[in-house]
Amino acid sequence: MHDQKRVCLITGAATGIGAACAREFAAHGWQLGLSYLDDATHVQLLEVVASCEALGATTLVQRLDVSSDESCQAFAAAALQRFGRIDALINCAGTTRFIPHADLDALAPAEFLRTYDVNTVGLYRMTRACVPALQASNQGSVVNISSIGGAIGRGSSMAYAASKGAVNTLTLSLARALAPQIRVNAIAPGFVEGGLPSRVLDAVRHAEVLQVQTEDSVLQRVSQPEEVAALACFITERAPGMTGEVVQMDNGLHLNAG
Repeated sequence: MHDQKRVCLITGAATGIGAACAREFAAHGWQLGLSYLDDATHVQLLEVVASCEALGATTLVQRLDVSSDESCQAFAAAALQRFGRIDALINCAGTTRFIPHADLDALAPAEFLRTYDVNTVGLYRMTRACVPALQASNQGSVVNISSIGGAIGRGSSMAYAASKGAVNTLTLSLARALAPQIRVNAIAPGFVEGGLPSRVLDAVRHAEVLQVQTEDSVLQRVSQPEEVAALACFITERAPGMTGEVVQMDNGLHLNAG
């Protein structure tokens, strides 16, 4: 007999926003399917799992490569086998490299394809794998972690900004296609401390970017992963009338983009 607690799958759950989402949903009484990419993130995820289980959550841990359709299908199947249901999906898995926008020679087409394959197509693969279970839930919710870069053409690289712009459009398309059983929304954060940049930059460069992002935002601050997680949980649990929305949560960075 499966437990009837609601089940949330979170990709990229080992670090940053994904880890914060895991802890937030655990605190709200959800069962969790949590994915990691490789051996290094597996170690990090085990710490996240311990904190979630301390909050009373039942967890499933699964290796996931969102660039593989088979891997996405296997994650959804494992969650269904373990829990018997999937009620929510938080797409946090992402990748980037820091490449100056003005240096076109440094951004090879292969990097565009690599970035799109994870950030855009990977998100589509994982969502598609969960659709039958989310439909059966009849209160299914998908939250895509996008970026303000997708709206204003800024960020770590042109390829990253473009991939997140595509995520925003995909969010609208999926919301239309999967209604009324499944809601699909996105959150577009600005700079998040402890997020993806902290894993691809050295400490000195990260500190420089952090300072610039703080100064560029009208609120003169950057966000914490827990803030994004709280919004993801609110959208999932308490916003039944909300679908096809891309919520900008960037400390007003977009106000200075013009």
